[in-house]
Amino acid sequence: MKPAQKDAYMLILEAIDTGLYKPGDRLVESDLAERFGVSRTPIREALQRLETQSLLARDGRSLIVASLDHNQLSELYVVRAELEGLAARLAARHATGEEVRVLRDMVEEDRALLGQPAAMARANRRFHKMIHLASHNRYLVQQLDLVHRTMALMATTTLAAEGRDKNALAEHDEIVAAIETRDERRAEAALKDHISKAFMTRLKSDARNHDALT
Repeated sequence: MKPAQKDAYMLILEAIDTGLYKPGDRLVESDLAERFGVSRTPIREALQRLETQSLLARDGRSLIVASLDHNQLSELYVVRAELEGLAARLAARHATGEEVRVLRDMVEEDRALLGQPAAMARANRRFHKMIHLASHNRYLVQQLDLVHRTMALMATTTLAAEGRDKNALAEHDEIVAAIETRDERRAEAALKDHISKAFMTRLKSDARNHDALT
C-alpha cells in the first residue's frame, strides 16, 4: 500500500510509535503532508483526533507530541495491568490451538533478538497483540489498542535496560505456559506480574535519568 493511500491518522500514529516523532517534537501540518504524500485536510483532521486522544498537546499555537508525567505513567500501568491480565485470562479460556502455537513460536523465535532492544520492542508489541486477539473479546481489544497507543508516548523501551530483555522473555514463556494449560488464574497473574516488572524497570530508569540531569 502506498503511503498516500494509507490513513493519515495511522501514518502519524505509526511515526510516533516508531520514534520518528518523540515527546516534545512539534508537528507541522504542511511538513506532515509533504512527508506522507497526503493532502493537508486529512492531516488536519488526524491531528485534531490525536489531540482529542491526548497523544498531542498544545504548546502555544503549535501541536507537539505529548509526554507522560509520573502520575499519568502510574495510572497507565495500573489500567494496562488490569486489562492485559483480563486478556490473558480470556486467552487461556478461548484461544484456539493455532493461536496458542503461534504464541509459543513467538517466544522461541524472539530468543534470537536478545540484545537488540528495538527489535525486541517490536516483537513484544506483536506478542501482546496476539494475546489481545486470542482473548476473543472485541471490546477488550479496542480498549487495549487505546492503551498501547498512549504507550507510544514513552520515548524509550524498558527492554533496553540491562538484563530486562532476557527476563521479559522468561515472563512471556510463563504466560504462554499458563495459556497452554488453560490455567486462567495463572495466566492472569503471570501477565500482571510481567507488567509490574516492566513498570518497576521504567521507574528505575527514569530515576537514573533524573539523577543524571541534576
